[in-house]
Amino acid sequence: MRRALLPLALVLAGVAQADSTLPASPLAYTQLPDPDEEAQAKALMETLRCLVCQGQSIADSDADMAGEMRALVRQRIAAGERPAEVRKWLMQRYGDYVTYDPPLSAVTAPLWIAPLVLLGLGLLIARRVFKRTTA
Repeated sequence: MRRALLPLALVLAGVAQADSTLPASPLAYTQLPDPDEEAQAKALMETLRCLVCQGQSIADSDADMAGEMRALVRQRIAAGERPAEVRKWLMQRYGDYVTYDPPLSAVTAPLWIAPLVLLGLGLLIARRVFKRTTA
């Protein structure tokens, strides 16, 4: 039993040490001076997943990684890049998992197809159950 818990303890210890002791990037918590640029950056940040928290967007997460990603988004938007370009760059850098709406590819196909397959199986099972009860 103790041997089984050792890997879990090591993983949890690593996660506890994941926060950085470095100061946050200046744009991690500071809005851009241009309200239009900040609105574009904020809208984009809502669609990007925090790679540490995984259940929160980078706009909502307090993780250091999310702060760095917010700063990257704001820097690129302030430099004149469109949100679509920034999103594409982040997906190339961190993978499709960084977005809540991954594009259809060989890797993400199961994410898109699984709900349809499960719905079809559910309808098939329901049809067979109702067919037995009415017959």
